[in-house]
Amino acid sequence: MLILGLESSCDETAAAVVESGRRVLSSVVASQTDLHAEYGGVVPEIASRAHVERVLPMVREALAQAGVGLGMIDAIAVGNRPGLIGCLLVGVAAAKALAWSLGKPLIGIDHVQAHLYSGLLESDADATLPALGLVVSGGHTSLYRIESWTHFVRLGATMDDAMGEAFDKAATILGLPHPGGPNLDALSRTPGANERAVDFPISRIAPGSLDFSFSGLKTAMLYAARGVPGARATPPPPLTDQRRADLAASFSRAAVQAVLIKLDRALGEPAQYSALYTGGGVTANSRLRRELAGFAEQRGIALHLPPLKYCVDNAAMIAGLAFHLHAAGKTSELSLQACPTAMC
Repeated sequence: MLILGLESSCDETAAAVVESGRRVLSSVVASQTDLHAEYGGVVPEIASRAHVERVLPMVREALAQAGVGLGMIDAIAVGNRPGLIGCLLVGVAAAKALAWSLGKPLIGIDHVQAHLYSGLLESDADATLPALGLVVSGGHTSLYRIESWTHFVRLGATMDDAMGEAFDKAATILGLPHPGGPNLDALSRTPGANERAVDFPISRIAPGSLDFSFSGLKTAMLYAARGVPGARATPPPPLTDQRRADLAASFSRAAVQAVLIKLDRALGEPAQYSALYTGGGVTANSRLRRELAGFAEQRGIALHLPPLKYCVDNAAMIAGLAFHLHAAGKTSELSLQACPTAMC
């Protein structure tokens, strides 16, 4: 079965053709990084207009790379939630038009849930369920119990900043250019960077809590870099290149440890799950990938970590998850709406 997927929830315009939920025949992504660089973040109106210009060229490119025509497509899938509403509307409108004109089923997908599926793309690994799921991105940091690929139960979520947003803000504090998260990751890997230079707080919220909070860590970074407000406060050390690298490494260590603490709580003792599925842009972070691998090995569970190309928002994960919804008869009407919030 061939599914054409579309994704336009934020600042990537993506299209993909996926066969039977796993085999990616094509996956193309048009990034808007250059459009938003001068603003230091994504500007929703600019992103929406760029999607309008790029969505059809991306569909044509995905079909061409897959070597298939529209008549060979069995269903159209689209990320209809969550995200920037203007951006979502472009993808949903394009998907509706294609589904209606071709007489094919339309499948609306929660793209946060699709991130959890991304580790199975181009993989022959067994999909062990139920399992624990972790999404870490610029807009979301959430834990899920994956009952099946059509049933997700959210166990915890961020109470303020998402992990990716915290990385971006920390990068801004250190004077790093957009995109902040990848540049902070690179700075933290500077030879000689001391991850113990600053003992940043690691959020736990409350015993047993599976929710996340990164706002305190972000504020601690601000104070470490620029000093605590107040006339009697001790001035911070000069923000030299070495100091900036130390702060980046220390910040990364604290942020990742906060995630591992919640994973350990969710997994339980003895372990309630035998597999961990992860996804989202922050799963491209080098420290997080390394620590997740170590965590899974230590706890004796299977780790499904997506390849770097499927960490960012992409349409292959949309089409991949849609295969399972279609098999379960969970298709959408042409009245499908774009929604800025997650399903759960």
